[in-house]
Amino acid sequence: MPGENLSRDEARQRAELLSVDGYEVALDLRSAVGGSESERRTFRSVTTIRFRRVARGSATFVDLIAPSVNAVTLNGRELDPAAVFDGSRIALGGLADENVLVVDAQCAYSRTGEGLHRFVDPEDGEVYLYTQYEPADARRVFANFEQPDLKAPFRFEVTAPEGWSVWSNGAEESRDGEVRRFAETAPISTYITCVVAGPYHCVTDTYRRGELEIPLGAMCRRSLARHFDPEDVFLVTKQGLDFFHDNFDYPYPFGKYDQAFVPEYNLGAMENPGLVTFREEYIYRGKVTQAAYERRANVILHEMAHMWFGDLVTMKWWDDLWLKESFADFMGSFSLAEATRFTNSWVTFANSRKAWAYRADQLPSTHPVTADIRDLEDAKLNFDGITYAKGAAVLKQLVAYAGRDAFMEGARRYFKRHAYGNTRLDDLLSVLEETSGRDMRAWSRSWLETSGVNVLTPVVTYGADGRISELVVLQEGGELRPHRAAVGLYRLSPGGELVRYARAEVDITGERTVVAELAGAERADLVLVNDDDLTYGKVRFDEDSLATLREHLGDLTDPLARALCWSALWNLTRDAVLPARDFVHLVLAFAGRESDIGVLQMLHAWTRSALVHYAAPKWREEGARLLAEGALRELRAAEPGSEHQLTWARFFAAVAASERDFQLLEGLLEGTAKIDGLDVDQELRWSFLEPLTAHGRADEAVIAAELARDDTASGKRHQVRCLASRPSQTVKAQAWAQVVESDALSNALVEAVIAGFAQPSQRALTAPYAPKYFAVIERVWAERSIQIGMDVVRGLFPSLQDDPATLEATDAWLAAHESAAPALRRLVLEARDDLARALRAQARDASAG
Repeated sequence: MPGENLSRDEARQRAELLSVDGYEVALDLRSAVGGSESERRTFRSVTTIRFRRVARGSATFVDLIAPSVNAVTLNGRELDPAAVFDGSRIALGGLADENVLVVDAQCAYSRTGEGLHRFVDPEDGEVYLYTQYEPADARRVFANFEQPDLKAPFRFEVTAPEGWSVWSNGAEESRDGEVRRFAETAPISTYITCVVAGPYHCVTDTYRRGELEIPLGAMCRRSLARHFDPEDVFLVTKQGLDFFHDNFDYPYPFGKYDQAFVPEYNLGAMENPGLVTFREEYIYRGKVTQAAYERRANVILHEMAHMWFGDLVTMKWWDDLWLKESFADFMGSFSLAEATRFTNSWVTFANSRKAWAYRADQLPSTHPVTADIRDLEDAKLNFDGITYAKGAAVLKQLVAYAGRDAFMEGARRYFKRHAYGNTRLDDLLSVLEETSGRDMRAWSRSWLETSGVNVLTPVVTYGADGRISELVVLQEGGELRPHRAAVGLYRLSPGGELVRYARAEVDITGERTVVAELAGAERADLVLVNDDDLTYGKVRFDEDSLATLREHLGDLTDPLARALCWSALWNLTRDAVLPARDFVHLVLAFAGRESDIGVLQMLHAWTRSALVHYAAPKWREEGARLLAEGALRELRAAEPGSEHQLTWARFFAAVAASERDFQLLEGLLEGTAKIDGLDVDQELRWSFLEPLTAHGRADEAVIAAELARDDTASGKRHQVRCLASRPSQTVKAQAWAQVVESDALSNALVEAVIAGFAQPSQRALTAPYAPKYFAVIERVWAERSIQIGMDVVRGLFPSLQDDPATLEATDAWLAAHESAAPALRRLVLEARDDLARALRAQARDASAG
């Protein structure tokens, strides 16, 4: 990986030297099928780049990661590949004012989801290809200047096996036998070019708006076609196009709009203009809740927002990654709430997305939304909760601060002013200042250029008459920012409901802000700072409010207010203020009354984390019993056939802890036990089987039989995870070797093995791997792709060995490896912080026992 890195300074110098007029890329993908195994490892890539020298200088380099280069020709002059190609760069000297470079290379198919990924469907043996480049893997497929500010038009030509379909960013212009030629694109960055090829199932439609007509396509593997629901994909797509056309006043600029759902995808999706790619897990093989459809719709709209924020107007360098990701994350929820059936999307945002941001913003690796990205490894790791979720939350704060109309008008001017160009932070701030009349630079210094999360706490004083005499909001935490926020007062109604009766929207500044508008209000049972979730900050409660929530959290009628309270309680737990067992008891008491299915699923995830990581070790067994009993109680009480029943069934399987629990799961799998209305489909069968394998109640033969029922790509991932989850020293050794000592597995199967390896019930079995982890991670980081390196370093960190000795071992590794790759050190520092947080929370929980 070090030889494949590119620094910001190198990119800046290259951008000052040259500009790119266009690319012609010819790929021959016929080697993907047939032939020997060695022949199926590479494909021919021929790239023609036309570029100009715009400053003094006669030398530069072009990026290419490939097993071999056949020929390099610069301005008709043949260069010796052995002399100019070092495995990741081709050195170019003797540049003219106008240059033509031709690179003929053998590039490698990927098994890690980086570059051109090759997948063989176990169900029918068909081969599927797709590309994934962000931030810098286009160089694994064709020679290029791999940085976002050297935009250019692209023409792709793809030679593919007969019977295959092929797509690229531009529409297909011509076909001559096995050769497909695609229309030239508008100027775009290398990382959003794309090719998808194979015997994909494809459905088409058309979006029409006045004279504008956009061809739509939706693709998936043939073996998934029976599960595909393109009608809903197209519905959300059209709703999104309507919303963005209404609000952006800039027509969709890239012609067609295809959406391909592809296998073994590392990301949720990628915003390639004209050809968006998604992980195929968004095609649901079994019954799922509306929360799953909401997540998919959010991703569809997130990627669509990128067509403007990111593709039409692109950041100059990865420092300003937020200019696309924060906006897309915000616009995904914004458009979801206003243009689709998912009108409560801000509840999901408050409960789920912001939880990701709060965690990331408290890690030692936290950074400003506008980050300091020194190189490509930094860039890869900055696709994080700060850049996405915190950035989106900050933009929501900006809309409250500047006003919606001013914000949208600023976006419209930004697109028109910088179309097909590259921008920095100041370019956006200047248009927002024009439209809002606000000092955007002061706002930016507080919100975009500093890190850390503020804590907002209400302090309430009552007079002799029982009314509020003063309500103050205290702000703590590093940079004290200006918050446009609402404070809500809630009280119990005669009918027992907890409802809001007063609200004030105020500017919270400095350490202490008096909310004068609420003076004189009647006594509150609950004071909720950041009501309606306008700002970004952790919320605390006064003692009376916390006491009310302990007794009446389920009586809060407003779903957003309820989600905000749950989020605040979870932050209290993570911060070792609220004992983990108290959070578990709150979930057991009130989660069964939660109407929002997305919030319920988040509560289940948090509760498992509370038990596994934050509860005192001596209480874990009791906590597990209570959770399993509570989950089974709610499962039996849920409406038959409802999504709540399905959600509780999955949670029950995840926390099953007793002989009775396991016998029920076995009975549900065998058909000897029934729960009225619960359809145990194939995906639910795997959910039931995994805890049985982890607790030694299902062996390899049982897992093999289940795979025979579901001999698909999804089934294979489930099988691999279950195999690795078995409680055996031999199994753990095999799993470790598969991901650490071998690169034979694909990215998806590496992920599955890691998920199976680390089981909370097997702490003693995995304990010997803690020292092994620290012995191998630097080698793994150096030898494997950055994606696999990230998966191994994050996934195999010994977090289940939650004792001071593991913390000391982590510190010892960090002290001894100060010169290790910064990105690797960042991953270990983040894991260390999570472990230290867990130990603090365990001590707090033990003190409550």
